[in-house]
Amino acid sequence: MRRLLFIIIYIATTTIVYAQESYVQCEDTCSHIHGIDLSHYQGSVFWETVGENSKMAYVYLKATEGGDRIDDTYEKNIELAHRYGLKVGSYHFFRPKSELKKQLENFKTQCRPGDQDLIPMIDVESTGGLKVDVFCDSLMTFLKMVEEAYKQKPLIYTGRNFYNKYLQHQIDDYPLMVAMYSNEPPELADDRDYMIWQYTAKGRINGINTFVDKSRFMGRHSMREIRFRHR
Repeated sequence: MRRLLFIIIYIATTTIVYAQESYVQCEDTCSHIHGIDLSHYQGSVFWETVGENSKMAYVYLKATEGGDRIDDTYEKNIELAHRYGLKVGSYHFFRPKSELKKQLENFKTQCRPGDQDLIPMIDVESTGGLKVDVFCDSLMTFLKMVEEAYKQKPLIYTGRNFYNKYLQHQIDDYPLMVAMYSNEPPELADDRDYMIWQYTAKGRINGINTFVDKSRFMGRHSMREIRFRHR
């Protein structure tokens, strides 16, 4: 009986190891430009190991949220990401009902131009319970404030469904990253072009012990389009 139990355990273990070793990720099989975004949810990151993964060309780090929240891993992460050779940008989680001036000032305290390789990104995922027209007015005002502060248009991050419901034709002048976790790239209801597709929230990468969001450039879009212009 013990021998039989040992054989069963051995087979199960071997199967698990084989499954892990044979798991193929998108960046292992394609020529797209790939990147990740991180926040405190990923915990401690081994940046030297991440930096050795040449498949990841860029990383966006959460800096702030609303008018007063600061991601407590941001300063350490941006310093180490730079040290180990990654191209880095910063993002702000937009809260539509929070005072816009406070949100901008909060973001500016962390997203310092001298630290940026990539244009700022604004994460838009909630209307805050506002009516659609009020929400859109708040968002557009904030985007213009960010653009004026950094002298360049920010990248907008949002989900496909959220975009289709609230943002069609509202942010046409801004570069766009769209999240949809599937095997096929998302199609937007207004057929607009977008620059980056976040294709999974359950990616794996050496140096990070949790799931991580992964994204890739679409079509002929390239890193040049999100490069931070220092003046």
